[in-house]
Amino acid sequence: MGEKVTADAFDLADRRMYRNKLRQCLLGLERLLDEKRFDRPRNLMGLEIELNLADSDGLPRMMNEEVLERIASRDFQTELAQFNIEVNIAPHRLSGRVLDRLAEELRTGLGYADRMAGEVGARIVMVGILPTLQAQDLVSANLSRADRYTLLNERILAMRGEDITLDIEGVEHLVYTSASIAPEAACTSMQMHLQVTPGRFADVWNAAQVVSAPQVALGANSPFLFGRELWRETRTLLFQQATDTRPQELRSQGVRPLAWFGERWIDSAADLFAENVRYFPSLLPICDDEDPLRVLDEGGVPQLRELTLHNGTIYRWNRPVYEVVDGVPHLRVENRVLPAGPTVADVVANAAFYYGLVRALAEQPRPLWQRMPFGAAAANFDAACRDGIAAVLHWPRGRGGALAQVPAVDLVREELLPLAAAGLDAWGIDAADRDLYLGIIERRCHTRTNGARWQADAFHHYLGRGLDRRAALAAMTQRYRDLSFAGEPVHTWPVPA
Repeated sequence: MGEKVTADAFDLADRRMYRNKLRQCLLGLERLLDEKRFDRPRNLMGLEIELNLADSDGLPRMMNEEVLERIASRDFQTELAQFNIEVNIAPHRLSGRVLDRLAEELRTGLGYADRMAGEVGARIVMVGILPTLQAQDLVSANLSRADRYTLLNERILAMRGEDITLDIEGVEHLVYTSASIAPEAACTSMQMHLQVTPGRFADVWNAAQVVSAPQVALGANSPFLFGRELWRETRTLLFQQATDTRPQELRSQGVRPLAWFGERWIDSAADLFAENVRYFPSLLPICDDEDPLRVLDEGGVPQLRELTLHNGTIYRWNRPVYEVVDGVPHLRVENRVLPAGPTVADVVANAAFYYGLVRALAEQPRPLWQRMPFGAAAANFDAACRDGIAAVLHWPRGRGGALAQVPAVDLVREELLPLAAAGLDAWGIDAADRDLYLGIIERRCHTRTNGARWQADAFHHYLGRGLDRRAALAAMTQRYRDLSFAGEPVHTWPVPA
């Protein structure tokens, strides 16, 4: 067996050599962009969903290894904590009945995984933050048994130089100090990938940034942490604080956090990779033997491993991805803003809304981001995370394009849903699928109900029946889990009687 890698070993690395390799990788990426060596557009999308394991009472179960052993599929993998697993859906071409096929694959895969988990007393819960999690569940002893998670924990704490403090004020206020990054494991999300050409990348990324706020407003599903009711999408602020490598003095100086919305619109994919190298020290400064410029000189395609590893430890809500597949490089935009769940129908509706809207906005002759300051998009994202489906967003209105305050549900119904439908038509999505899944988004707007709203309403209902907070959260989680696997979208769920 090889020697275990530790954070101390990385501290001995030649960081100057590593920074030089990152700069070489950036030059290599820029040459690839200039030489137009990237894969032709194939309209490919991909999906990853992080899941929770709970017992029949809705409490977390620390047994992902046992569950994965029974699932025995490469589509399912470990995640940060022992109560997490992740499912990866193979890439699909955006066309025809892809949305219905995606829904069927998810229903089949999650149903099978849940049956296998049931053999060891666990159940799968697809939610942004498992409502029954307590502080004692999120400790380093409950991290998954993999060196990379231990190493990530060591590196973040070593760079920070102090314990991690969570300070989240929403409906209620939570302050909590952790000696590990384990609170990050509470965040279970949905990640959507879209392969794009270099020439389209900037427009697609800018569009994804614009739509992040409406996405979260309609899809929020994480209102509780450690028994406190906080933001409607608490997961985003929790993730930022749990991965923050900055001690207080660096935060005061304006040093950027690893979980980052960004600060400007871009003109090229290279802008994002260059910012990542310029602004962020590496968590894992591992050098590869590849000389990317020599590989290019010899007509090959470099893997750019230092750049991709570094990029993977910077958690932009819309992240650029470089990858070489079958010897050909390609670029993707990875959209990371949404929580998991509540149902397969809701997940696919969220995907339909995102892919359709991004396509339509990226192809507008006068892009929306030319009429919206970047700061407004960032403020919209925070408002959507805080207030969920009740959020009010700043949006260009009228011929002059002045920003106006618009309720998210009105903006989506009046402006964004027609754009999303046009975008799905441009992808060639079947009209029946388009109408079915965008119809779910429209009904959420009409009922003003998403996962976060249902959770909060159900929790307060159980409190009103006399249960204490922990019992109310457990009862709500059990009911949520049952309704989630029944499959009807969340806007149809009754509040418990």
